[in-house]
Amino acid sequence: MEDGVPGADISAFRECLSLSWKNPYVLRLAFSAGIGGLLFGYDTGVISGALLYIRDEFKAVDRKTWLQEAIVSTAIAGAIIGASVGGWINDRFGRKKGIVVADALFFIGSVIMAAASSPVVLIVGRVFVGIGVGMASMASPLYISEASPTRVRGALVSLNSFLVTGGQFLSYLINLAFTKTPGTWRWMLGVAAVPALIQVLLMFTLPESPRWLYRKVRLSSLMDCREEEAQEILKKIYPPEEVEGEIQALKESIDMEIKETESSEKVGMIKLLRTKAVRRGLYAGTGLLIFQQFVGINTVMYYSPTIVQLAGFASNRTALLLSLITSGLNAFGSILSIYFIDKTGRKKLALISLFGVVFSLAMLTVAFRESEMHSPMVSSIETSQFNNTCPDYNAAVNPGKWSCMTCLKASPSCGFCAADDKLNPFHPSSSYQHHLLPGACLISNDVTKKLCGSDHRAWYTRGCPSKYGWAALIGLALYIIFFSPGMGTVPWVVNSEIYPLRYRGVCGGIASTAVWISNLIVSESFLSLTEAIGTAWTFMLFGIVAIVAIFFVIVYVPETKGVPMEEVEKMLEQRSLQFKFWQKRYSGSEKQ
Repeated sequence: MEDGVPGADISAFRECLSLSWKNPYVLRLAFSAGIGGLLFGYDTGVISGALLYIRDEFKAVDRKTWLQEAIVSTAIAGAIIGASVGGWINDRFGRKKGIVVADALFFIGSVIMAAASSPVVLIVGRVFVGIGVGMASMASPLYISEASPTRVRGALVSLNSFLVTGGQFLSYLINLAFTKTPGTWRWMLGVAAVPALIQVLLMFTLPESPRWLYRKVRLSSLMDCREEEAQEILKKIYPPEEVEGEIQALKESIDMEIKETESSEKVGMIKLLRTKAVRRGLYAGTGLLIFQQFVGINTVMYYSPTIVQLAGFASNRTALLLSLITSGLNAFGSILSIYFIDKTGRKKLALISLFGVVFSLAMLTVAFRESEMHSPMVSSIETSQFNNTCPDYNAAVNPGKWSCMTCLKASPSCGFCAADDKLNPFHPSSSYQHHLLPGACLISNDVTKKLCGSDHRAWYTRGCPSKYGWAALIGLALYIIFFSPGMGTVPWVVNSEIYPLRYRGVCGGIASTAVWISNLIVSESFLSLTEAIGTAWTFMLFGIVAIVAIFFVIVYVPETKGVPMEEVEKMLEQRSLQFKFWQKRYSGSEKQ
């Protein structure tokens, strides 16, 4: 789930730049806590590349799709646990300790994964890492928010989003760096322990959140050293002339929060759904987050090297190199959203994004379908040159009609050895206009892979040689370019604005749970879908979901641009289904 926290506008970033010279202490707080976001992004990206080499070492993983999906998705299941437990830890023991605990779990998980002797041990490590990611995804933005000056709080919190996408980009760089190193995937997964350890050391030099300290003091009704500690922290964060005012505002805010908590009745699900503004807000906010996942973004981030191989690029190193471009575009898109979200508006930006996603997925569908229909044929002559023919090919009634795709789909134990690359269309000296030459259908193992490679051939187990591979890569790049600035950010911004204040925590929890569960479902089912219905139809399915999402946004999602947060509830109360979304409906005091 790399795709975001609410962005800040450009003026806030100018303030941040000025702040780096005037008060570097605040930026040190934000960057140190933001390493949690870096770990989040790194884990999201690193497993996609490491999985290529895990399949090579553990043959059970290569042959069993559910094991590949389990290695990816158990971390997401762990994140659901971490996010739910993390809230209690943050409130009970403090934001700082919450981050340290997350780092400890991430460190332990990274070490377990690096030393894993079997897929089961690897999955255990992924669970530990997932719990750490879930806790960090809550604790890091919370700490930054509560330890930042008000005027640049949004910009500093958005650093966490940039570090998430930056962590994804870094993971592909590191994956690429270790492709020639013995124990490739172990280094890829184990190196994540380093930033976790660095953050633990940095957090010991940083203070606790001043808001948490004050809250503890007010709840205990005691004047102890924690109040003095909180005042000292605020003096380092704010200019001298603003400190007293901030301290007083903080006291009043916490006193009001405690008073509301004591006087308010327990919020139940039935009461939530009976409240019109909350119900409409949940429809819009939670629906956006669910569609964000079900248009397939995390399959692209978790499985992008695998998708590149499905497009016909056999080399692990090539797959990682091309996937690096994907993660770079994702990071760039998160920056673009800062410029456009307050100018274009949430709803229009989401719709532009979804139309682009539909076009990109249509392009991916066509490219993969053409690749499947025009994959090179299997030649009995080519196959006979090797002594380890795929048993399914030998037992076939009509082997003369077998193509590369038939060979790969026949059994996980079959692979395709392409024709000599000196005559192959993918060789630099050849033209894409040539027909793909027939190859051999062989048993998939290390010996065969080595024999195939030594004869100037390419070895395929995921996808087939294709003249349409570059079209699939362009479609993948366009998907990220359209998705990241819009649907990557808009759902999180809308969820931060659309819920009434009293229900914001509960509704935010419901939305967060929905997005993690949706993430788990999509990542757990992607490879199974590609095997059951084919890669092309899987992307077409995502495209159909994106079309449904367009109608959902038009009908159910209001435009919150320029609407004061205290008036969003009134807007939701007045609002009915709005098909003509371009016409202004809300007549409150907002100025658009």
